[in-house]
Amino acid sequence: MSHVLEEKLQKLPKEERELWAIRHTAEHVLHTALQNLYPKLKKAMGPATPDGFYFDFDVGDKISEADFPKIEKEMQRIIDANHPMVQKLLTPEEAKKLFKDNHYKLEWIEDIGKRGEKISVFTMGSVDTDLCSGPHANSTGKVKAFKLLSIAGAYWHGDEKNKMLTRVYATAFPSNKALDQYLWQIEEAKKRDHRKLGKELDLFTFSNLVGSGLPLYTPKGALIRRLLNDFVESIQSKEEYQQVWTPQITKADLFKISGHYDKYKENLFQVKSNYSDEEFFLKPMNCPQHTQIYASRARSYRDLPLRFTDFAMLYRDEKPGELNGLARVRAFSQDDCHIFCREDQVDAEVDRALAMTKKIMDTFGFKYRYRLSTSDKAHPEKYVGDPKTWAKVEAWAEKIMKRNHIDYFEGVGEATFYAPKMDLMATDALGREWQLSTVQIDFFLPEKFNLTYIDSDGKEKRPVMIHRAIIGSAERMMMVLLEHYAGAFPLWLSPVQVSVIPIAQRHVDTAKKVMDQMKVAGIRVEVNDKNEPMGAKIRSATLQKIPYMAIIGDREMADHTVSIRTRNGEDLKAIGLSDFINRLSKDIEHKL
Repeated sequence: MSHVLEEKLQKLPKEERELWAIRHTAEHVLHTALQNLYPKLKKAMGPATPDGFYFDFDVGDKISEADFPKIEKEMQRIIDANHPMVQKLLTPEEAKKLFKDNHYKLEWIEDIGKRGEKISVFTMGSVDTDLCSGPHANSTGKVKAFKLLSIAGAYWHGDEKNKMLTRVYATAFPSNKALDQYLWQIEEAKKRDHRKLGKELDLFTFSNLVGSGLPLYTPKGALIRRLLNDFVESIQSKEEYQQVWTPQITKADLFKISGHYDKYKENLFQVKSNYSDEEFFLKPMNCPQHTQIYASRARSYRDLPLRFTDFAMLYRDEKPGELNGLARVRAFSQDDCHIFCREDQVDAEVDRALAMTKKIMDTFGFKYRYRLSTSDKAHPEKYVGDPKTWAKVEAWAEKIMKRNHIDYFEGVGEATFYAPKMDLMATDALGREWQLSTVQIDFFLPEKFNLTYIDSDGKEKRPVMIHRAIIGSAERMMMVLLEHYAGAFPLWLSPVQVSVIPIAQRHVDTAKKVMDQMKVAGIRVEVNDKNEPMGAKIRSATLQKIPYMAIIGDREMADHTVSIRTRNGEDLKAIGLSDFINRLSKDIEHKL
């Protein structure tokens, strides 16, 4: 078992460790079953995951989901045989001899050897041996409930230059009840898929002519995006955060100093000039540029803290096979902030950021916990700075979370290359966790850029740099909210808040007057004046997830009222237009 995986597993609750072991065992059952059914198959790789497991195969025969019943039958036979899972440690030479006919395994063996790690194999009774670090259940009989889920293509190592392999996704649980709950969650997630909802609600699109991973926002989608950013700005501006603006391209020299050039270059988009040989990149993050705003003039201890926020666009060269709607894109923005402060100000600044984050997460109704993302001590080459400072900041971050009574767990190896992170993990309506907010206490970038301030004793001191984002990427946040709300955004965030529905054509003029009054009050409203039955108009508004429908007929015209229907199908009593507008305005103000 690798050092990082071992540390991660040790910090998981017992139930999660046992589930991980069951899924790892089920993964072996899957590839053994496939090897039995398709003898020409070559096993590539596959891990257990938070949702189940998958395995990649180089298959001579074509496999489809229609084959799942016979594969599951063979898997069940192996499970019922209750084969023991036995670990052996091999030398590189022994491992190469064992897997001499499988170049995928030989490549893994070579990589493991370069890392200086032991080569672990697991034998399943007498029927299978495979490279694996574990952990596993004691025997295949411990797998009580499993299900093959889907099949897809996957490039070896995620690189489109490599061969396309066949990937089978599956899951396993300790009981059929837990499996049934998960399968329900999958079906519900399909209904809530943000790519499907984004198209149905006309929020965003992608174009092959523009490029993959580069979202285009319609007026409705752009409005939601702006409302999210404005919400964050309305909170942080009251806390004396100041907006800055920085260019979207940057000389390579900046990233060479920050360390991103060495640690992050594969994700940088290069930009070429017709008039200069200088190397430029599209900006992947704001922090290095913000150091230059700080460095633009002399700073005193009296100037600190300085809180720079930036909603600029960022660009990262993600692999095509890893792009996924708004969940993983190449162009995005963040509610980014960098705080330059004295060391004695760090606690107050982090507490302030955590308090703002809580207010915003509570508005969306998210339950959440934090992940303390720490460095991997076995691989110090991944990080900059000295181990003593890392240990100091990691202990400091843990103390801050305990002081704020924050539920957290440790994520070994999840730190950035320059600082540990306090990452907020939000739980959506389906129980899935998403990483949104982050706070990072950074001693190293100020050092790399030689940032200073003059302290009260007249001496130069080094500021601390705090990296902070609340909703993180607006793109990712829109994805999470779309699926969390199933497209039914709360009133304040809905692109259209009211659809005014005239029952007949003779009611259209009155409906338009109602719309005009609502617009004056700042309500986002539209009139459906199509010459079609009222039921069709109600269905259209419901499918568009519009929170309220204001229906106008003869009675409403005579009484100067509107009859209200919600998108959930609830009919409310008729209400005076002014009263309805006041109610909406209060709900919008309170972010309901």
